[in-house]
Amino acid sequence: MQDDTTYELAIVGGGLAGLALSIQIAGEGYKVILFEKEQYPFHRVCGEYISLESWGFLQRLGVDLESLNVSHIKRLRVSALNGRLFEQELPLGGFGISRYKLDHTLVQIAKRSGVRVYEQTRVNDIQFSEGNFNIESSKGNFKARVAAGCYGKRSNLDVKWKRPFIVAKKNKLNNYIGIKYHIRYNFPNDLIALHNFKKGYCGISKVEDDQYCICYLTTADNLQSSTNDIKNMEQTILSANPHLKKIFNECEKIREDPVIISQISFDKKELIEDHVLMIGDAAGMITPLCGNGMSMALHASKIAAEEIRKFLNRTNSRELMEQNYSADWNKSFQSRMRAGRMLQRLLSNDGLTTLLITLGRFFPVLIRTLIKKTHGNPF
Repeated sequence: MQDDTTYELAIVGGGLAGLALSIQIAGEGYKVILFEKEQYPFHRVCGEYISLESWGFLQRLGVDLESLNVSHIKRLRVSALNGRLFEQELPLGGFGISRYKLDHTLVQIAKRSGVRVYEQTRVNDIQFSEGNFNIESSKGNFKARVAAGCYGKRSNLDVKWKRPFIVAKKNKLNNYIGIKYHIRYNFPNDLIALHNFKKGYCGISKVEDDQYCICYLTTADNLQSSTNDIKNMEQTILSANPHLKKIFNECEKIREDPVIISQISFDKKELIEDHVLMIGDAAGMITPLCGNGMSMALHASKIAAEEIRKFLNRTNSRELMEQNYSADWNKSFQSRMRAGRMLQRLLSNDGLTTLLITLGRFFPVLIRTLIKKTHGNPF
């Protein structure tokens, strides 16, 4: 297929960042095309907790959160491998909603806004030439004035472009796997829990209706040492934490098979690749223990949209658009990413994790400070 239209914006990846960006730019009357390799609705590996800093922004996009029956989360509970725990109020709080429901809601808004959405479409290459992007996909070739990479944690484009985090040697920040289930379980509706285990941690919180999300991050080494058997890993390594043992023994899995992603990297990433704006996890992934990745993706889409508008209406040059986006992204997120990487290293050490939780029980201001360092304000 050959589409002769030159779109103002082409977006690769239809997650939170891509869908939110498409709605904002299409709402200004510009022609927007979005490529998603899956078919909506579908499940993603995600903790499915969103900080309240994003509430107003999602409503402005057209998402009626109350009608989606989201959970309202006000408390945090953290446990060490030995089961020792502390609990405290979250400074801002958040809400829970499955990506299955939220992404599907956003793509419907995008289509109503005039976004041309190509599902089950793989983008094979993006090349910049003479002021336009040439996009090669499984559904044909397309052109656009601006291109945004919103495809998440890892893509075939990252491999093609040989981005540094792809070719980096394996280390403590770039060789993780993520696993998610939806379950039914007797658990407080207003609580998010983070349970640590050897070389990993597992979160649980309520999403919509009677469902809970249980999502954990661990090293590839843990899975390999469990003969690459996820259930074996859960019964041995994860269940060494008594709280996780109780959850896995008593919960009802809505879908028996989990959603899985591998080769997750928290290494630093470039924000621009050959004039393509990287947004969301494609620009950098904050560690899930911070509970703020979804809000960062949404906020980054707002930052990008403001600069793209200025370029499209010829207020700013492409060079200035890229410079301003990079500067605003770093101002908003660089310190959070740094704090997240520090916490990731800290929680990879069982002894330091136990010490942090012990200190948190007696000095709750320490935990509140860490939470604030990884979260922002309403935008």
